[in-house]
Amino acid sequence: MIPAVTVTISTLFLIIGLYYFLGFRKEKKEWRKKTNQFYRNDERRESVLVVLGTKFDRTNTAKEMERKLIDANIPFTPSEYIGLLIVSCMGLSFILMTFFKLTLLAALFFSLLIMEGAKRILFTIRKNKRKQIFVEQLPEICRILANSTRSGMTLNQGIQLVAKEIAEPAKTEFKHLAHELSLGIDFEHAIRSLERKIDNKELNLFTATLLIQKRAGGNLYAVLDEMSQTLDERKLLKQEIKTMTAEQRFISYILPILPIFLVLMMNNVIDGFLDPLFSGIGIILLIIFLIGNGATFLIVRKITNIRV
Repeated sequence: MIPAVTVTISTLFLIIGLYYFLGFRKEKKEWRKKTNQFYRNDERRESVLVVLGTKFDRTNTAKEMERKLIDANIPFTPSEYIGLLIVSCMGLSFILMTFFKLTLLAALFFSLLIMEGAKRILFTIRKNKRKQIFVEQLPEICRILANSTRSGMTLNQGIQLVAKEIAEPAKTEFKHLAHELSLGIDFEHAIRSLERKIDNKELNLFTATLLIQKRAGGNLYAVLDEMSQTLDERKLLKQEIKTMTAEQRFISYILPILPIFLVLMMNNVIDGFLDPLFSGIGIILLIIFLIGNGATFLIVRKITNIRV
């Protein structure tokens, strides 16, 4: 008797639970439908940080910073870049305070110093990086144009094909070039505009070849094919030089960082080791030390910068 009553009550509670659960799901669907109608699908809510970042990206300071980021081929907006610097500085300060026993002011000072140095080194290393990547794409561009002219396309059609097939950053530049040509702008004016924007001797040779062939005629396929082979050989030579100077370039990164790391380790071992640096003569020695570190980096980089 008792088991039968228990089973009956359990079944009854199960049915009631299922009823309320299905009712809850129905109310949830209706609530979600009303919410989607209230917030339109094409309008996304943005946080305060995103709104502030968008406003900052429209300022003149952000536009100048954006040009530097594009030139260095860094895929961040100015607001994202500033946010990354702030977060990195806070994280570095926490590491210095935790592992190297620095005070808050000393940790902030060294964090700002390290971040400023890292920022300058980054932009020094990646200076004109976008242009360099564009120049490295020139052999492929020459091959695409050569094959397009060989198949019977005009030069303008070949440029449109390059804009479709090539990767960034050449894709954007050739899209702009193809757009200018489609609007009826003179070919020489459009190609000269691209030449001034990139300002590289390989590109100057490329544009001069196109202009001469455009005026005088001739076998454009043979010229472009030979140019692609020449540019490939120059690219291989540059890569070989880069490989041969890799050790010296890494030394230029390690030399400025190693003394700073050793000083922080000594401060972790010996309490108050950095205190004399913030006195009168200590500040002068600190400035000389930083100048020497920067000069070491620049000298080694200058020696290993072999131009072809």
